[in-house]
Amino acid sequence: MLVFILNAGSSSLKYQLTNPETKEVLASGLCERIGIDGRLVHEANDLKIKKDLAMPTHKEAISIVLENLTSGEGKVIDSIEEIDSIGHRVVHGGEYLDRKSVV
Repeated sequence: MLVFILNAGSSSLKYQLTNPETKEVLASGLCERIGIDGRLVHEANDLKIKKDLAMPTHKEAISIVLENLTSGEGKVIDSIEEIDSIGHRVVHGGEYLDRKSVV
């Protein structure tokens, strides 16, 4: 079983591809400076790959991540079809959720 975990910020995207059954982390990384000039740091196969790439939006960032998971030196899977589940960290405070409440 493979789980792809995402944590998207306003100008970043952190990720990890893991097998929770074996506790193995196949790959992890970070897209930063999304919307500015873009930089990818991808760790897999005992390598740390750094690339400066244009990432105008999160859409381009996730495409770059998926490309690195499935091809090149950082390849850890043959296809995104091998991913069984996706988790995304969501944090929301908002002006109406500034103290403990019961719903």
